[in-house]
Amino acid sequence: MKSLSIDIETYSSIDLKKAGVYRYAESPDFEILLFGYSVDGGEVVVIDLTSNEKIPQEIINTLTDDSVIKTAFNTQFERVCLSRFLGFPNGTYLSPKSWRCSMVWAATLGLPMSLGEVGAVLGLEKKKLTEGKELIKWFCVPPKHTPQITVFGYDNKWERFKEYNRRDVEVEMSIQARLSKFPVPNWVWEEFVRDQEMNDRGVLIDVELATQAVKADEIISEKLNAEFRELTGLTNPNSPIQLKSWFAKNGLDLDSLGKKNIAAVKSEITDKKLLRTLELRELTSKSSIKKYAAMLEYAGVNNRARGCFQFYGASTGREAGRGIQIQNLYRNETSHLAEVRKLVKCGAAESVPLLYDISIPQALAELCRTALIPKKGCIFYAVDFSAIEARVIAWFAKEEWVLEEFRGAGKIYEATVASMYGIPKESIDKHNPLRQKGKQATLACGYSGGVGAMRNMGADGTDDELKEIVRHWRAANPRIVKLWYALEKAALQAVKERSKAKTHGVEFNFENKTLFMKLPSGRRLAYCKPTIKENKFGRDAVFFEGVGMNKKWQELQTYGGLWAENLVQATARDILFYGIKTVSEAGYDIVASVHDEIICEVPLGTDVDEINRLFTQLPPWAEGLPLKAEGEELEFYRK
Repeated sequence: MKSLSIDIETYSSIDLKKAGVYRYAESPDFEILLFGYSVDGGEVVVIDLTSNEKIPQEIINTLTDDSVIKTAFNTQFERVCLSRFLGFPNGTYLSPKSWRCSMVWAATLGLPMSLGEVGAVLGLEKKKLTEGKELIKWFCVPPKHTPQITVFGYDNKWERFKEYNRRDVEVEMSIQARLSKFPVPNWVWEEFVRDQEMNDRGVLIDVELATQAVKADEIISEKLNAEFRELTGLTNPNSPIQLKSWFAKNGLDLDSLGKKNIAAVKSEITDKKLLRTLELRELTSKSSIKKYAAMLEYAGVNNRARGCFQFYGASTGREAGRGIQIQNLYRNETSHLAEVRKLVKCGAAESVPLLYDISIPQALAELCRTALIPKKGCIFYAVDFSAIEARVIAWFAKEEWVLEEFRGAGKIYEATVASMYGIPKESIDKHNPLRQKGKQATLACGYSGGVGAMRNMGADGTDDELKEIVRHWRAANPRIVKLWYALEKAALQAVKERSKAKTHGVEFNFENKTLFMKLPSGRRLAYCKPTIKENKFGRDAVFFEGVGMNKKWQELQTYGGLWAENLVQATARDILFYGIKTVSEAGYDIVASVHDEIICEVPLGTDVDEINRLFTQLPPWAEGLPLKAEGEELEFYRK
């Protein structure tokens, strides 16, 4: 036996969507109902475990045999659940080394991360049964789980459920067959294994802090909402429709109740009632408390939150967050973080605004990161690449003055302003307003961003003033500008000629109705069913089918800056995973990967300089890239 395709149907009283698969499988009432499998692509067999049928011992043996490749769609679910089925102690799991995920395989080719949607996009003859959601609600979700009644009283529905399980295995195998022309490189599967090991390890949650934060939020929310209702006379002032209408009646027309818009409007308001209403909107709309609730849901055995990361969750191959969404935790701004944390943790949140210049809602938001802690006898070492995207785009474009700055002092914001306006870099310190312009331009303009991108980075001024900054930045970075157009030209050529086109060490290749962008690492980004049309800038551009912002399969358009963004972010991702490889192979435990940062949980006294050195080792294909990282020892996570 060489391979095993698997799909299982399960029951647990734990909400899978809220708590994730690790907690789901830890429930005392967890069980596997159906086990569908195929050996080496043969006929699918469904084992009904509710009817005392047994999985053949030969199949059981393969689950722990690393010489047999096990495949499933979202294989983490099968692997974790089968670990529990096989009697592994909570917190330990089947090795991921011989498991492959057809969901990840689909994602590497730009396809959706849903079994049904992948089947639809590929036009498979056999598709996922549409009544699957109804059957899962009937048999897998409390309170309708009654196996005996199911078997004896709902035979037809149960038989359809077994057929649903069988069909999922068949669809999963059909996907494998269709994707077989584009195998995932072994080294990417090795990255997947390290991702799974990080997810299995999990990160420790300070449950006491999270619990006290939830309690504090309940108390302060009740007080703030009471004041909010009294001030506005609204039954539900948190309703955007009601609140915007109230503001309009009081002489303030708001386009949006978003954080940035509220902050901008507040600076112009003198009316005390309107100002307090805006403040209450800010205070009551913070979503941080949902993070604490997610932490408590995800905190499983040993209070560790597992399964917080999705390998290849973004089209560039970057990790995406799941559950707690660690990538989106609020940044820390208060200089009294440790003191505020102690007060909230001991149940004295009401003292925070009395002792420090910070509201309770703001304090709770900033403390979210600090609920991630190292286990006893350990510290966190968080190490983060410095300005990785600015370095990578300059490396691709061969923008030498930028590379030289990164090889030296690395003061890119000051150097950018100096290059833009022809002034000495030494004349610009952190307090010089020009430095902020340099920072905003560096962050906004690298992917052909204009006025809108500058405003998203916090830039003020008229459109004409911001256009002038963009013009100066482009004039100072001519090779980066050339990179945008060179990538756009090569992509167009590859699609028009159904051939290959190369530029700046990047290869575009049209193959089997797909455009591939081959990165220096050897990994490829995929753009499905490309065509050429006029884009929003009035130029010929490549359009392709992919997953849009609303997570729907749709037509998407490209332009030079977008090609550069995909290239740079994907390459930065490959450098990050190379760093993860070197650090992991040296025996250090990584518990989280957040954007361009890793968090290691290491024993007290560990030589953290060694971790930094390992993390910044250049991949063989990235010669000449001036890579740098900054690390910090932490008693709790912060940023």
